[in-house]
Amino acid sequence: MAVELWVWGGFVAFIVALLLLDLLIFHRRAHVVSIREALAWTTVWIVLAVAFGIGVWLWQGQEKGLEYLTGYVIEKSLSVDNLFVFLLIFSYFSVPKRDEHKVLFWGILGALVFRAGFIFLGVALIERFHWVLYIFGGVLVFTAVRMVVLREREVHPERNPVLRLFRKFARVTPDYVEDKFFVRWKGVWFATPLLVVLLVVETTDVIFAVDSVPAIFAITVDPFIIFTSNAFAILGLRALYFALENALQRLRYLHYGLGAVLAFVGAKILVSDFYKVPVEYALAVVGLVLLITTVASLRKTRPGARTDALVPRPPREVDPPGRNS
Repeated sequence: MAVELWVWGGFVAFIVALLLLDLLIFHRRAHVVSIREALAWTTVWIVLAVAFGIGVWLWQGQEKGLEYLTGYVIEKSLSVDNLFVFLLIFSYFSVPKRDEHKVLFWGILGALVFRAGFIFLGVALIERFHWVLYIFGGVLVFTAVRMVVLREREVHPERNPVLRLFRKFARVTPDYVEDKFFVRWKGVWFATPLLVVLLVVETTDVIFAVDSVPAIFAITVDPFIIFTSNAFAILGLRALYFALENALQRLRYLHYGLGAVLAFVGAKILVSDFYKVPVEYALAVVGLVLLITTVASLRKTRPGARTDALVPRPPREVDPPGRNS
C-alpha cells in the first residue's frame, strides 16, 4: 500500500512539532537532565512509538504493524551502541553536563536528515538492483563478527577527518562559552568547542548508520515503515542516554547481543530468496537475544562487582580545541 504524500508531510510535521516543543519549552534553558526527567521523557517517546505502531496496524494491517514494531525494536537496540560513543566523546572533550542535551538534540536532528537520505537511496537501489540486498546482508554479518571480536567501539576524535579539516579553516575559542556554538568577539565570529563536539557526534553517527540502517531491510523495504521506525528509535536516544548514563557500564555483554542481532538479520537477508523468516519470529528472536544479554550483564555487574574497567577513559589529558596554525 503506497503512502500518500500528505501522510509523509503530516508525519514530518508531527516530528518537527515535537522537537520544537522539546527545544523551545522543556529545554529552553540549558540544565543538567535529572534521572527522573530522563525516565519520564524515555517513557513518553516509547509510548508515542508504540501508539504509532498501533496506528499503522489498524491502518495498514497486521503485517505492516509487525514490520514497524520489529524495525523499531531492532533500530532501538542497535542505537544503544551509540550511547557508549556519546559517553566517550563527552568524556574526551570534557563537555559540561548542562550542555550535553543541546549537543544530542542537534546531533540527532542531523542524524534524522542523513538517515532519511540513506533510507531512500537504499530503497531505490534495492528496487532497481535486487542483489544490493546481499551486499547489505554481508555488511551486517561482517559488522557482527567485528563487534564481537573487537568488543568495543574505538573512537578517536582527534583522527576525525571532518574535525581536522574544520580546525584548519575555522577559529575556535579555547574554552566553552555557555551553551553556544558560535560567539562574536571584536567583530569576528568564532566557533566554540561545543560545535567541535557536535561535528564529532554527527560524523560518528554517519559511520554507525552504515551498520545499523541496513538491518531493517531484512524486515521490509517499505520506505515509510523504515523511516518512521528509525525516526522514533533515534528521537528517544537523548532521554535514554541520560536515563542509562550510569548503567551503561553494567551492560557488559550487550555487544554480544547486538552482534547476534546483526548476524541474525544479515543471515535473514542472505536467505530471503530461499526462505522467508516470518516477521513475528524475527521479533521474538531479537527480543529474546536482548533480554538474555541484558539480564546476564546485570547479574555479572550486580552491586559489589567491579565495573570501573568497562568504559575506557581517554588515554591522556587533551588540550582544549583551538585553531591550528
